[in-house]
Amino acid sequence: MMSSSKDDKTGQASADTTTHFGFQTVRESDKASMVRGVFNSVADRYDLMNDAMSAGVHRLWKDSLINSINPRPGMHLLDVAGGTGDIAFRFLEASQGGQVTVCDINAEMLRVGRKRAEDKGYAGRAEFVCGDAQKLPFGDRTKDAYTIAFGIRNVTRIEEALAEAYRVLKPGAKFFCLEFSPQVVPVLQSTYDSYSFNVIPKMGKVLTGDADSYQYLVESIRRFPAPDRFADMIRAAGFSRVSYRTMSAGVVAIHTGTRI
Repeated sequence: MMSSSKDDKTGQASADTTTHFGFQTVRESDKASMVRGVFNSVADRYDLMNDAMSAGVHRLWKDSLINSINPRPGMHLLDVAGGTGDIAFRFLEASQGGQVTVCDINAEMLRVGRKRAEDKGYAGRAEFVCGDAQKLPFGDRTKDAYTIAFGIRNVTRIEEALAEAYRVLKPGAKFFCLEFSPQVVPVLQSTYDSYSFNVIPKMGKVLTGDADSYQYLVESIRRFPAPDRFADMIRAAGFSRVSYRTMSAGVVAIHTGTRI
């Protein structure tokens, strides 16, 4: 993140504070609405596009995330930026009497998730809340686990989202983040970049009618911190026992941390 200045009295960003939106430099105050526009555009075909551009492998990554959580009976999961319910429904399938709160800033994604919850018979166990990862509308120390899958790179201030994750978790509860990595094994880097920049936006145009949103996707991955750096950010937020493991030759990583 780039920052020109801050208001010393309020701690809020001043009008000229900037950040990145993919490879663009934008005003920090504009990023959330720009990200919202991306997901408004693709909400109805978001899950279809995930299948297409990953050849279905995203399902294995998400299953691995749920295995890492190891859901306990009656556990209450907070899934942030999970509007369409992909993580939430996997969690509910794996848990006995578990509950999930899905919190997403995008109302269109939540609309899709609510409809899916009704269709799957999960409406009584899944709550959908419109809220910002940087200012969660939940009390301190109230959640048994926190997940965010392919969402944290879209927030304006990652550090604030991590601090909020720490705040809402109960002592001993865990933070889980599934996210793309800008680093893959060196022998695949050229092929990965070519596929990302030359194929994914075109695929997005065909399947969702929106190439620009998927151009942003591949650019945002390159702007996200490498796994070691992101692990340091998780530690800086107060988490202990921080670790990560990569999958699919480094394309994605699952990061974990524990609130002590």
